[in-house]
Amino acid sequence: MARRAPAAARVADRVAEFAGTTTFVLLHVALLAFWLPVNLGFVPFIPPFDPYPFGLLAALFSVEGVLLAVFVLIKQNRMGARDEERAHLDLQVSLLAEQEVTKVIQMLERISTALKIEDQVVDQEARELGQHTAVGNLARHLHQRLHKDEE
Repeated sequence: MARRAPAAARVADRVAEFAGTTTFVLLHVALLAFWLPVNLGFVPFIPPFDPYPFGLLAALFSVEGVLLAVFVLIKQNRMGARDEERAHLDLQVSLLAEQEVTKVIQMLERISTALKIEDQVVDQEARELGQHTAVGNLARHLHQRLHKDEE
C-alpha cells in the first residue's frame, strides 16, 4: 500500500511523522529562542522585524497548525484504509480456516466411522462443528450489521 500511495500522500506521511518527534519540538524551541530576543530588542545588531505582539510569528504558527492538521488527517485516512484492507484480509483468512477445519472434522468423522470407533472419537460438539458453515451467509449478515450500525 505504501508503494501504491501517491507522492503527495507519502509527503504527508513524512511530515506527520516528523511533526511527532522531539526534533520537531526542539526546532520550535530554537526558533522561539531566536525570535523572541531579537523582536524584543535584546539583540543590538539585529533590528526587530516582528515587534510585540508578534503578529508574523502568530501567523506562521497558525498556518503551520492548519497544514500539520491536514497532514495528520491525510495520514489517519490512509491508516484507516490500510486497517480496513487488513481486516478484510483477516476475515478472508479466518473464513478459509473455518472451511478447512470443517473439512478436517468431516474427514475425522468418516475415518472413525470406517474404523467403527465413531462413538469414541466424535461427540455432539464435533458433529456440530463438522456441519458446513454457510460462509457467504455469515459474511452477508456481518456486512448488513456493520452498515446498520453506521446509520
